[in-house]
Amino acid sequence: MKTIRRLLYGEVVIAVLLVTLGFVSLFYFFDFVEELQAVGKHRDTGYTVAQALLYVALMLPSHLYELLPITVLIGTIFVMARLAQSSEFTILRTSGLGPWLALRTLLALGLGFVFFTFAVGDYVAPMADKTAQLLKSRYQGKVTIGKTGAWLKERQAYSHYAVNVGALAPDASMRDVRIFEFDNQGFLVSMTEGETARFGKDDSWQLEKVDHTEFTSADANATRVDRSHVDTFRWSTQISAEMVATAVLRPERMGTIDLFQYIRHLDANGQTAQKYEIQFWKKVFYPLSCLVMVVLALPFAYLHFRSGSVATYVFGGVMAGISFVLLNNVLGDLGALQGWWPWLTAALPGLIYSFISLTAFTWLVIRR
Repeated sequence: MKTIRRLLYGEVVIAVLLVTLGFVSLFYFFDFVEELQAVGKHRDTGYTVAQALLYVALMLPSHLYELLPITVLIGTIFVMARLAQSSEFTILRTSGLGPWLALRTLLALGLGFVFFTFAVGDYVAPMADKTAQLLKSRYQGKVTIGKTGAWLKERQAYSHYAVNVGALAPDASMRDVRIFEFDNQGFLVSMTEGETARFGKDDSWQLEKVDHTEFTSADANATRVDRSHVDTFRWSTQISAEMVATAVLRPERMGTIDLFQYIRHLDANGQTAQKYEIQFWKKVFYPLSCLVMVVLALPFAYLHFRSGSVATYVFGGVMAGISFVLLNNVLGDLGALQGWWPWLTAALPGLIYSFISLTAFTWLVIRR
């Protein structure tokens, strides 16, 4: 049995590695071609071709995380089909490799791919993506999230705050910060605008070049407005740098723990967190799709292939992998619009393909 595992694991790992290398290289080329436009726009700031190559390289872990279920499916289908075409799998079956034993063997290999996918998506990709964004902002000025910036809310003892962060600077400071303070009745009390802000060590923000406006009700029909300008302003808050980074950067590029902490912050302040909850559960279920893919590939070992027909089934594997990614993205957006349970929205693509793979395994392998 050790020899069989060594044969199957070695063949599948090498095939998945080659397929992954091919896909990643293709994405690297496309990203680099697109990034050349930014080189031309920001040549005066020192953003050269070498910097663009480094930036694109740092984006590769994110592509690797997204591609791993597809490459696992394609690589495993190729190995199973090739073993069936050369009758090697028939020899393995006559040597005692029954359907359930083959399934358990591939599931053990799939667990290895699951842990690798989780490590890449939860640790390597977020760190590399954050480094890439800060590297690019060093030459292009800042990291933004559209024209409106990122919005956060915080409840304190006697006030409610709505905070808008326009951009993140390369030195981890914030640009174009606006803080709106409301009382417990929902009336605007003050507005603070700072050109820059930094995270303090004592749960505070240090704002610089600040315009502060206070609204005071003189009587029932009049409101007094007092404006002032100060060089620095300290604001006590529990909003951390990780929360701001989560709001500014794309949620699918964040780690599971960071998303969970940000969801708790949103819930504590009465904000909707469904989009982030869906991304959180996607982070949980997406690595498990590698198990689904190896089960989906196993029935190809029991088919009878003619010369040259392996490429057709590999192409079918490519289409199946693309359809899985497409379904995963479509259901995520549809679940956010329809208000579905986040865990069900994230798990539904894997459940659908698990049903398909187990049905194919039962019909083609067990019954036939």
